[in-house]
Amino acid sequence: MYECVIVGGGIHGTYLSQRLLEDTDLEREDLLVVDPHERLLESFRRKAAACEMEELRSTFVHHVGTEPFGLETFAESRDREDELRPTPDYPPRPTLSLFLDYADYVIDGNDLDTLHRRATVEAIREPNTDDGALVLETADSRDESSETAEIRTRNCVLAIGHGGRYRQPSWADGVDAIDHVWDGFDPGTRADGTVVVGGGVTAAQLATCLAGREPVTLCTRHELETANSEADPRWINWNHIERHLHRHPPGSKARLETVGEARNDGTIPPTLLERLETAVDDGALSIRHGDVRSARDVDGRVRLLLEDGGCLSADRAVLATGFAPVFEHPFVDRVADELDLERGYRGMPVLDDETLAWQDSSGHATSVFVTGALAAGTVGPLAGNVAGARRAADRLTTGITVDERRPVTAD
Repeated sequence: MYECVIVGGGIHGTYLSQRLLEDTDLEREDLLVVDPHERLLESFRRKAAACEMEELRSTFVHHVGTEPFGLETFAESRDREDELRPTPDYPPRPTLSLFLDYADYVIDGNDLDTLHRRATVEAIREPNTDDGALVLETADSRDESSETAEIRTRNCVLAIGHGGRYRQPSWADGVDAIDHVWDGFDPGTRADGTVVVGGGVTAAQLATCLAGREPVTLCTRHELETANSEADPRWINWNHIERHLHRHPPGSKARLETVGEARNDGTIPPTLLERLETAVDDGALSIRHGDVRSARDVDGRVRLLLEDGGCLSADRAVLATGFAPVFEHPFVDRVADELDLERGYRGMPVLDDETLAWQDSSGHATSVFVTGALAAGTVGPLAGNVAGARRAADRLTTGITVDERRPVTAD
């Protein structure tokens, strides 16, 4: 049996695994990270590649290492300070290459890959025993015909991000020439013209990278708005979070509305807007404002009809329309139903604010914990970001303790 199993090997799961080893009594044999991908951070790497991300929106102190200035030191020791991009009125931001190279340095240096088991968690249940364990039912992600295997653990952390589910408007259903940027789209393929649908940072990044190779139209519902970060940096501070978010009841509508109002959704960094405007001035990119009413395939091309009566036609359309709500993820539904976990407004997990333990219907903290977007009701508007991983770990490490009945053996 493990003391703690982390479900998800992205930024949150990778960072948390280190904090648990550094800040609790857990030993390496007590901890497991379960993720279906071949290596840690693989989902993040694929998303970044799909939109040809050049640099992160987060600052250089937000990364997967536990030393705040570790990435800066890494860059300086390798003469890569030029990859810490200066940003007006904002701290420098790392290039994607620097961020990932440092992440690999952290993973290799801490042997984190040895904690990773490549599998998909299908369900979590409580066995008919009195040892307080949870049973994770898993399937080998490399073999669809493999039998379900069980992992026993005293504690479980859900670090699933948005769970690979993307927001796709109904008008795009059934149209072959429409892809979602994070669902198999390959930016390396060439087309005679592309419409990118969306108004946030991913849409802007994708449009600018494609504009150097083919005609591109960015179709956005609103005028482009800028913001350096996804929310005011004060939301990194626990005192600010407690004062402005925790004054509302856990799981309440007021909490979700506070988070929504604080997030700068649908905005792009000013530096990216400058690149967009340059592409427009060069004639490589055009921007069209309006809602899409319908779409259809016409002679091997996609035609988008806009609400204002206008029409856009291209070889393909790529959606950069964000994620589906993680609170509505089928896996989250199954876990909550099986373990009788309390859910609040729009399915938001009701958590213990001090430990991020998910409460049951009786109001008692369970041994299921959450981080990432699932923890937004407690961690705030930056919960899903790198900064949110660091803040969530502050509290998870106080809630996840080693059982006094040790020693235990894995599995």
